[in-house]
Amino acid sequence: MAITLIAIMPLPGNAIGCQRLFDVEQRMNRPMTGRVMSAMGVLLLILPALSASAQAPAIVGQLQYTLDPSLSRVNARVGFFGIASKTARFPKVSGRIVLAPKRLDTIQLNVDLDATALEAGDSVTLERLRGPDFFDVEHHPKVHFIGRGLRMTGPVTAQISGSLTAKDITHPVLLSVSFAKPPAAATGKEPIQFTAQTKIDRTEFGMNAYRFIVAKTVTITINAAMVPR
Repeated sequence: MAITLIAIMPLPGNAIGCQRLFDVEQRMNRPMTGRVMSAMGVLLLILPALSASAQAPAIVGQLQYTLDPSLSRVNARVGFFGIASKTARFPKVSGRIVLAPKRLDTIQLNVDLDATALEAGDSVTLERLRGPDFFDVEHHPKVHFIGRGLRMTGPVTAQISGSLTAKDITHPVLLSVSFAKPPAAATGKEPIQFTAQTKIDRTEFGMNAYRFIVAKTVTITINAAMVPR
């Protein structure tokens, strides 16, 4: 390493100062001592380790599953006139789940609903649900749920925190989940089955029509079967 200090046209009386600048330059240009070179070598050795430790650690034992659409259903039920209810069904669903039995809090759950395929009990309700007042499937064909945190509340019960996106509007949601078997005992060889439920305010997703007829609270139920990838 060389640092050059230059004095240009020194004034009379500054000869001593110029000599000091010259001495500094000479010292900085000397070869590195063995001790300095050893320190540099150690630094070069530990830098890769420091860089690796700064990265997010890999989660050991992660298992990956894909949602089986033939065994999975999603329903959305809403109160009607305060004495009855209407249910929309989403027969076309897809998704995946990644979990580590020893680190269930790191769960990754993704569920996609094909809103264009939704079903209802009668043609009038179906037309309204598909229209701009509700799901507006022409412009927003997908409903998407992402789960990124799981807290076990029992051997087979849990809460999954995540977000729901409908009509390009996203809000946080909390799923109450019941597994068929303890997820902590999963091996990646058998399917995972669970039922999940959450409640949302439909007006938060831009579905504001018929407020005096249709309730604001919608109960969403997911019955899912996940098979090993």
